[in-house]
Amino acid sequence: MTVRVLVVEDEALAAEAHATYTSRVEGFAVAGVARSAAEAMRFLAADRHVDLILLDMHLPDGHGLGLLQRLRAAGHLCDVIAVTSARDADLVRHAVAQGVALYLLKPFTFAGFRAKLEQYAAYRAQLASAPAEVAQDQVDRLLGSLRGSSRAPELPKGMSAETMREVTAALRDAGAARSAAEVADAVGSSRVTARRYLEHLADTGHAERRQRYGGTGRPQVEYLWR
Repeated sequence: MTVRVLVVEDEALAAEAHATYTSRVEGFAVAGVARSAAEAMRFLAADRHVDLILLDMHLPDGHGLGLLQRLRAAGHLCDVIAVTSARDADLVRHAVAQGVALYLLKPFTFAGFRAKLEQYAAYRAQLASAPAEVAQDQVDRLLGSLRGSSRAPELPKGMSAETMREVTAALRDAGAARSAAEVADAVGSSRVTARRYLEHLADTGHAERRQRYGGTGRPQVEYLWR
């Protein structure tokens, strides 16, 4: 079932980008775009179906968490992903306490955005297939798919799970071999950083190293998702 998304973002370019990104992720559709808290409330009051809200924290007529409180008080139980530049740890704590499912920091790449939506989609898929009454292990799997599995392989020191997801998505969705420079452009990182993550994917068997010939000089290493 398609996840219908309401983008709540006051900056016009950011709102357009978030809506465009959402429409590019399979299984998601844009239900609407609201540029203020009041506009978001009016949209939902019109009984328009929304499954997920992409919520900015800095709105022209109030804070995102204030809007979330009003939504819950009005009986709107749609899920929320915070999409914001707010990095204050106390704000993150309050967001989690008020039911924000995931937290995406600006600026981000499309790969990072898609990774969050796919993480949320995995949770919904497991929830839809769960029985009416769940056992403890089923609850653990549901929450693990939403929060990120604690059983995921540990990354080498200095590597982040977020960057690994972005590099993985960029390589996996390319449909062809890509160099470290090409992956770096796709995820917005340095070539050295991209190469380190690509080498880890190759070492763990998720990608294949190849030699790219052509032009002058030494052949270039490229990587292909397996």
